[in-house]
Amino acid sequence: MPELVLWDIDHTLMATRGLGRELWEQAFTKVTGVALREQASVTGSTERVILRETARLHEIPYDEDLFARFASALGEIHVRRAAELRERGHALPGAAGALAALADQGVRQSVVTGNVRQAAEVKLAVFGLDAYLRLEDGAYGEDGEGRPELLHTALKRSAVSPQGAVFLGDTPADVIGGREAGVRMVAVATGRTAASELRAAGAHFVLDGLSDAGRVLAAIGA
Repeated sequence: MPELVLWDIDHTLMATRGLGRELWEQAFTKVTGVALREQASVTGSTERVILRETARLHEIPYDEDLFARFASALGEIHVRRAAELRERGHALPGAAGALAALADQGVRQSVVTGNVRQAAEVKLAVFGLDAYLRLEDGAYGEDGEGRPELLHTALKRSAVSPQGAVFLGDTPADVIGGREAGVRMVAVATGRTAASELRAAGAHFVLDGLSDAGRVLAAIGA
């Protein structure tokens, strides 16, 4: 087993079934005063990049102050609507079991996600997944723009070398970022990307899902 397993959140461990976009739109309108007409692509991206590109689509000047205010608003909205998230969203099949199986092996686990930290913490808590994770060792939307940068941040916080870590995600951006950061990349075809595309992107191993904990552990420990 590796020293550290890092997890993407959305479509790897859980799904929000459209509520995520609603919360994002609410935060965007709150901090900009502009109704959301179009959102930049979110797949495999980070909140910082999504906000910057969405602001550009609305001809709104972007700076770090805007992002800081947006991150705060988005986190607060997740806190206020946590019960709704629990009702509408769900942990993906096998997610809790996979996390528990790794914990039983004594493997340290955290997250690398484009979500801002407060939103990530709410999402994990409402589905009972946070108990298995050392969230202080992870990396979040506030920590950078791309997956390689976030992965390096998490590795530094965890004091683990790339060779001692495995990253699980569901997008080609996750796969490419993991390869660039030098970690073993296990892709999970539970999002919008087919298993064949994840293999083509360079994943070391591709899982159809997390329901078979034994297969998940085998992929991570291979």
